[in-house]
Amino acid sequence: MCGVLQRVRYGLMRGAFRKVLCFMVMGPTHAMSGAAVGLVVAELLPLDWGGPTSTAETLTFAGVCAGAALLPDLDTGQSTVSRSFGPLSKALAKGIDAISVTFYRITKGKKDGKRRGGHRTLTHTALFAAGLGAGVSALVVQFGKPAIIITLFFCLGLAIRGLAGELAKEKGWLAVSAVALVLSALTWQWYPSEAGSTGLGVAVALGCATHCLGDAITKEGVPFLAPLIPLGGKRWWEQRLPSFLSIRAGGSLEKILIGPALTVLTAWLIISAFDGAPEAIYAVFAPMVQ
Repeated sequence: MCGVLQRVRYGLMRGAFRKVLCFMVMGPTHAMSGAAVGLVVAELLPLDWGGPTSTAETLTFAGVCAGAALLPDLDTGQSTVSRSFGPLSKALAKGIDAISVTFYRITKGKKDGKRRGGHRTLTHTALFAAGLGAGVSALVVQFGKPAIIITLFFCLGLAIRGLAGELAKEKGWLAVSAVALVLSALTWQWYPSEAGSTGLGVAVALGCATHCLGDAITKEGVPFLAPLIPLGGKRWWEQRLPSFLSIRAGGSLEKILIGPALTVLTAWLIISAFDGAPEAIYAVFAPMVQ
């Protein structure tokens, strides 16, 4: 009898787990889109806003943006980001889930439904992206290099975890943490405090917003404007594409088309970040084509 009950319980838990996953865009897609957006914005960001002044800073900006593009999913223990740093990130995810669902209950409109979990609420809003970015900038201004190193460690670790999807399974989070620690220690040497004070904050906010944009193209949508702009008695209404344009999170289109396309685009943008690299590649391969 106990064995039957355990199998039933396991089946229910697995079904709930799959239900959660179907609402998530895959971690690698989020990270890759964050990196691509970061590389583009780094070239356009004014120096007064912390715009990068070298290739190394551009790549760092993009890496932070890639990691931050996973941050909004820290509101559930089933996400990529919640497993990135082992017990620490799992505990953090549990706390953010509780804060998110509490915030939802306090701010929800008359027609907003009841929620038991906080996934796709607080951390999936413009309010969270702007607030977190401003908070990072304020911490860097106040504490300088230590705040930069902590931000780099956390965001670069998430970027590694997102781009190498299987790396943090079981004890893989130890490898993620070790690599992130080495990268952050090396990176801070070329990332000046005056640029980091705003640049890192912009990268974090941009990554969070990119995550939400990715979720907005799925069939479930995302409450990016909540709870600031009510609509029809709801404060937590989802912004989404028309159904014929939206995709299923984690579906074939994401795996076969969107993911590979983002990978190719990001690789080209990284190459383009190095002065003269595209021209050098063209000079090598052009004779072979002719």
